[in-house]
Amino acid sequence: MSDILRRHRVAALLGAALIISPFVISFAQSAGNAVPTTQTPVAGITAPNGSFAPIVAADKPAVVTVTTVMKAQPESTDDGMPLENSPFDEYFRQFFGDQGMPSPRTPPQEQAQRAEALGSGFIVAADGTIVTNNHVIDGASSIKVTLDDGTELPAKLVGRDAKNDLAVLKVKADKPLPTVKWGDSDRLMTGDQVLAIGNPFGIGTTVTAGIVSARGRDLHSGPFDDFIQIDAPINHGNSGGPLVDVNGNVVGINAAIYSPNGGSVGVGFAIPSDQAQKVVAKLMKDGSIQYGYLGVEIQPVTPDVASAIGLDHPGGALVSQVNDGSPAASAGVETGDVITSFAGQDVKDPKDLSRAVADVAPGARESLEVWRKGKAVQISVDVGRNSDDVKTASVTDGSGAPSAGQGNRVPAMGLGLMDITPDIRQQMSLADNQHGAVVASVNPDKAAAASGIQAGDIIIAVNQVPVKSARQVTQAIAQAGKSGRKSVLLLLERDGGQIYVAVPFANG
Repeated sequence: MSDILRRHRVAALLGAALIISPFVISFAQSAGNAVPTTQTPVAGITAPNGSFAPIVAADKPAVVTVTTVMKAQPESTDDGMPLENSPFDEYFRQFFGDQGMPSPRTPPQEQAQRAEALGSGFIVAADGTIVTNNHVIDGASSIKVTLDDGTELPAKLVGRDAKNDLAVLKVKADKPLPTVKWGDSDRLMTGDQVLAIGNPFGIGTTVTAGIVSARGRDLHSGPFDDFIQIDAPINHGNSGGPLVDVNGNVVGINAAIYSPNGGSVGVGFAIPSDQAQKVVAKLMKDGSIQYGYLGVEIQPVTPDVASAIGLDHPGGALVSQVNDGSPAASAGVETGDVITSFAGQDVKDPKDLSRAVADVAPGARESLEVWRKGKAVQISVDVGRNSDDVKTASVTDGSGAPSAGQGNRVPAMGLGLMDITPDIRQQMSLADNQHGAVVASVNPDKAAAASGIQAGDIIIAVNQVPVKSARQVTQAIAQAGKSGRKSVLLLLERDGGQIYVAVPFANG
């Protein structure tokens, strides 16, 4: 087993999601043996009429603990033998190693053990419909819900959506269950008071108070990130619990923390209720969600990009690649188009377009407005279906650079270019129909390097005009400089994907 897979497995059991040194962004879910860490108290919170007690009394009965059980595979080497010195060994040494006591060892017959994790949730319908996070129940072989009064009930998974990190459960009770009402997160403002309710570390239902610290946070955890940032302390186990306003209505679903130590330091994140409520309604009805699909790779329009293509201001989504056979390709969308509107909605950035397309039912015919070669163009597109088996091109860092040799140079930008010769085509495993100019060298002190161009990139277009040789690239860049524009737009091929890079002349 690789070290990467091993670390991923341990992280899943302990509730961690992503490490960004020196901090940790963690899903606020916990394993049964998690140890509480010190949390930072929030000072200066004043409750309406002097107390939050009426809100807590009304909402707390509808908050539940979600316990999931999954099969945990034993740690082993690639030949199937038990793994020594695993991360769990260090965990046990912290508690037993310095005491002269042997670390606990799992008997061979029990190595395939059942792992238990905890999260929270809340009841939205008296028939036992419960909302929680998808990551709370992901991979579970069984799910149990514990009500506020201690009643334990088996839960059935109604539906889940990984992209929005939401799930709907259902339990059967012998009486109508208490519920909480949805609130309007769009009206929530930075500075508004909020309460977080959940079961941190499995110690029991807990209420914390704070304010909305920010709106619209993107943690890069999914395509629809639009988190509410709060300073109300939340910890592992709070995942799926409600964030409520001073009227006791649910305005968010607590999902993640940002922390240097795994405990709350006053930086938590919740999914807005207006986003969640729509997803939950679809899951309750159909059990899953079908997202719309265009089939384009897009990137932001920076000021340099806008200058290079003649836009008077940055905005929209720049199409760096159109996937073969996709709805966008069939509709006539082209590489280099800037999508400025979709289905009548303005597109300010790539996130706007992703969310707008995802909200459209597959099969719907919608309008696109694109900026193409200096003018607006209207396009009609039949939106396709996006599923996990749809693969889109990705742009990654790095590419093997060819050996430097004779070629063309753009000294002002710090570029050394070469034609795609048969030797280079073989060396870089390029297709027979691949044209353009290979970046052989990049001066680290010049504008090309500052813009992110790397040795091994292939320039296939300059200012949206295809090029076939290094000479054509240098000529096109020179012509762009003479036109008075502040930057030149290069379309690069890198690791099988395409990306636009605007290189300013001013930095040359």
